[in-house]
Parts: sequence; C-alpha cells; structure tokens
Amino acid sequence: MDYRQAGVDVEAGRAFIDQIRGMVNGTRRPEVLGALGGFGGCFELPSGYEKPVLVSGTDGVGTKLKIAQALDRHDTVGIDLVAMCVNDVLTIGAEPLFFLDYLATGKLAPEQLAQVVSGVASGCKTSGCSLLGGETAEMPGFYAPGEYDLAGFCVGIVEKARMLDGSAVRVGDRLVGLASSGVHSNGFSLVRKIMDEGIREAPKAGHRPTGYDWTEKPSEFGSKTLGEVLLTPTQLYVKPVLSALKSDLEIHGMAHITGGGLPENLPRCLGEGQSVQINPESWPILPVFEWIRAAGQVSLPDMFNTFNMGIGFVVMLPLKQVEQACQHFRSEGIAAYDIGEVVVGEGDLLGLPVGQV
Repeated sequence: MDYRQAGVDVEAGRAFIDQIRGMVNGTRRPEVLGALGGFGGCFELPSGYEKPVLVSGTDGVGTKLKIAQALDRHDTVGIDLVAMCVNDVLTIGAEPLFFLDYLATGKLAPEQLAQVVSGVASGCKTSGCSLLGGETAEMPGFYAPGEYDLAGFCVGIVEKARMLDGSAVRVGDRLVGLASSGVHSNGFSLVRKIMDEGIREAPKAGHRPTGYDWTEKPSEFGSKTLGEVLLTPTQLYVKPVLSALKSDLEIHGMAHITGGGLPENLPRCLGEGQSVQINPESWPILPVFEWIRAAGQVSLPDMFNTFNMGIGFVVMLPLKQVEQACQHFRSEGIAAYDIGEVVVGEGDLLGLPVGQV
C-alpha cells in the first residue's frame, strides 16, 4: 500500500500549489518576506506607527458552502471567507495586513479548489491585504466526495491611540448603516431549511407543495436564480471605511453585522450605560429577505435576529457629520443610511419590529 491508495495524492497537492501560486503572489504587499511554500509566512510590520497594535480575527463561511457545492460554483465563497474576517478586525479601526486560509476536503479536486482560492485572492486584493499562506488538507473518509470546508485567519494593525473600543461612543451619536450585498454568510441553516420545506403559493387546486430548487427564478430576482442570489458574496467594507477613518469624520464606533443580526452586534461596540434606538424603516429591505420571510413564514423578530436585513456594517459618529458620512460612502459605491442613534440604556437594541408574519 501507499499514501495514494489510502486516498491522499501528494503529487496532486503539489500541482495544486503550483496552480494557485500566481493568485497568491498577486496579493503580495511590500512587507511580505520570503515566498510561498515555507513552514510559516513572514510579514514585516509597516513603518510609521508609534505604538502599533495587532488585531486578529478568524471565521468561516458556514453552511453557505452547501449551496456552492450543490451548484458546483466555487468562485465566490473565498470572498465570503476573507470578508467575514477583515470586516471584523476593521471594526477596531485596524487595516488588514495579511490573511491565511485553511481548506479541508475528502479528495483534492484541483480545479474546484483553485476556484475557491481565486475568490480568497480576490477578497484579499479588494481589501489590500496579502494572502500570506494557508493549508490544504486532504482527508479521505472525513468529507463526502465534492465537499470541502473553509476557515480563515486575518491580522490587521492599528495605532493604539486610534483603537475603537466603545469608549469614544457618546449618547446622541448617530448610526450610519452601510448596505449589505445580501444574506452575506450568516443564517444559511435557516435558508436551507426553507429551501427544503418552505411553503409555496397554493395552486388553483388548493394543494400546497413545499420546497424550492436552487435553479428557480422568483420574479423578484429578475433573471437570477435563487442559487445565484444566495451566493452573492459578502460585501467588503475595508477600503471605504479606512478612507473614512483617514478623513475628518469623527468615527466613534463600528459594528460588523454578522450572526444574530443588528440585535446581537450593535451592542458590542457601545460603552457603559448606552443602548441603541434604530428605525427599521430608514433603509430598504432587500428582496432576498422579503423572499426568505414569505417562503419560510418567518416572523419579523426572527428575521432581525438571524439576518443582517440589508445593513452589513454600522458606523457611529456625531449628528453633525451624518450627511457627510453618507455622501462619503455613496461616493465609494456603498449605499448609506441614517438608521438610528445611541441613547441612555443598558446595552440593548430598541425599535425592533414586533409580532408575527
């Protein structure tokens, strides 16, 4: 017996590294030391910092991967992987420096996984960070044929005096919400359950069939299929937000709206004795969320506690700068809305819709 007979093809692994080498090198920053293939990635700290603080974050893509694998489309989930990590470290005011990925599969399929890495490289380029290294694990018997899992790790840097930790947030600060691109990478276990069991409109005979197919094209999505809409990658907010931090905007706090939606994530960037009052009617709800709500008969409170509902990132700043901030982000290609304010409270979120469907 040999390793290949046991299900691990070492030569295929080497060929895969050669295949993705150009993608990785395309993300290289000047601070990167050495080349791809070493035991560790080396990165020299940028100059110009008095008291630099490194900020780290790690995440995955979750069961959104199931959709990519069902549709055999793998070029966007790598963007999701990067976004979930870099958007997190961004909330502290950090510039992402480098990224590493971990990719595990039952049997190495070079073309499939090269698509995944192309998405990772694209996300890194858009965010201005280097894809410093990673690990590809071939684990026969652990994953079904065609399945893989992803995890990512990001390191950013911020001047200690410029860190955002909630202490600068003031009662009366306004919340500028930045539009999401869709469902992003949270709530897909519910989405998949709706795809399997969701109620369809009753036909004339009165029968109510259940379940949907990824290739269906609901009228609200135009020419796009359900699968295409749901695979829309997570919005990357790094460059627009970093440019805002370097402007004369007085940004006091930021939140990345991930699992748990606005109720879970907005309170994470508040100070003592503060709450948030939002106006859910101050931004447009994306069609994909309207479809999820109707198909799954999901209550509004559950929708807001599961999904981003169209707001993927929130910036907190003084009232007098709201319009300036909105104009800045719109000029960067991201819709922005005044969605609420910081009020006196105990760290909760006020103004959420109540009731059922």
